[in-house]
Amino acid sequence: MAGEMQKWVLMATAQTPTNIAVIKYWGKRNEDLILAINDSISVTLDPAHLCTTTTVAVSPTFDQDRMWLNGKEISLLGGRYQNCLREIRSRATDLEDEKQGIKITKREWEKLHVHIASHNNFPTAAGLASSAAGFACLVFSLAKLMNVKEDQGALSAIARQGSGSACRSLYGGFVKWVMGKEENGSDSIAVQLADEKHWDDLVIVIAVVSSRQKETSSTSGMRDTVETSMLIQHRAKEVVPKRIVQMEDAIKKHDFAAFADLTCADSNQFHAVCLDTYPPIFYMNDTSHKIISCVEKWNRSAGTPQVAYTFDAGPNAVLIARNRKTAAELLQRLLFHFPPNSDTDLNSYVIGDKSILQDAGVQDMKDVEALPPPPEIKDKVPSQKCKGDVSYFICTRPGRGPVLLSDESQALLNPATGLPK
Repeated sequence: MAGEMQKWVLMATAQTPTNIAVIKYWGKRNEDLILAINDSISVTLDPAHLCTTTTVAVSPTFDQDRMWLNGKEISLLGGRYQNCLREIRSRATDLEDEKQGIKITKREWEKLHVHIASHNNFPTAAGLASSAAGFACLVFSLAKLMNVKEDQGALSAIARQGSGSACRSLYGGFVKWVMGKEENGSDSIAVQLADEKHWDDLVIVIAVVSSRQKETSSTSGMRDTVETSMLIQHRAKEVVPKRIVQMEDAIKKHDFAAFADLTCADSNQFHAVCLDTYPPIFYMNDTSHKIISCVEKWNRSAGTPQVAYTFDAGPNAVLIARNRKTAAELLQRLLFHFPPNSDTDLNSYVIGDKSILQDAGVQDMKDVEALPPPPEIKDKVPSQKCKGDVSYFICTRPGRGPVLLSDESQALLNPATGLPK
């Protein structure tokens, strides 16, 4: 290893998006390899608004593998981290960095320890797929650092071993996780159905109902469901295979009505399966239910779906509007029903793509207070608005897959020491 005595640090920084499943993954056929009992389909979200940034570094001066998540050191001893590290190290190839005068052979990678720093620009473990973005970013950045030659599909199979839905974050746009049939999981990979430009009319508004960590983790929730729910087998064998075919067709044809119907139905069935679990799992709360009611009334009144809703393992609503005009009307409705507390700054209440707020004609709290009731509730205007029930809204859109960041100022580790900045 050239420069062994020098205190060199070799780094790579990547940014990876999160994704939201429109046909849900819930239940494993193999816990260790994280092999799903059904296919799933997701939309990758714009990393400008929801992403994980990860810096990975190696140095002969590091005496152990270490990781920092959102500034706090965490243990890397868990099986999922170890699986990802082992799989990437075994695929590392010879590397020469002429700028720093560093040569690392395939065999030497096995002996080098890594430092990892990761940061989410959204709440961790609150049902916003932070583990998906996190493990996808870990695998993608390590693969770049260690000169791994495998394609995204092969990398997705490694990311899957960290968090199932992480495999879908290795692509932008619309992504399918093929559950596969092989015992070793070699055919359980993600494939891109269409890129983010394919259906760029869509606008996504996320209502962050709670950014607290959920009571029942997805891992334990799934295990309990597979062991106790009678509905889950019917869902996996009979319902999902048909929906996958229909969803692929809706995406291909830009058929929003079919896309919305399938998305809402699959979200509702996923939460029905959670209720059918023993003991029952409650991921949604009263605010989640009110948001569903608001969307359903509007869709019925319009005669055709305007907005689709989907909820992962948490109370936060992901609302997909058919276009910008509809997204502005959606935001007006959401702000009417769920206004911020009086002392809240509107700028921090609606984040992400703020131009949707301008399209909605809302510039300040006075505009929020002046919003008229939506036409579909006419005589049934609620006497009490749900002020403060939503923490904030994120306006976003379908987005691209992972990228390497070349700007060193975006690195989370110090290039001289390999420790967090």
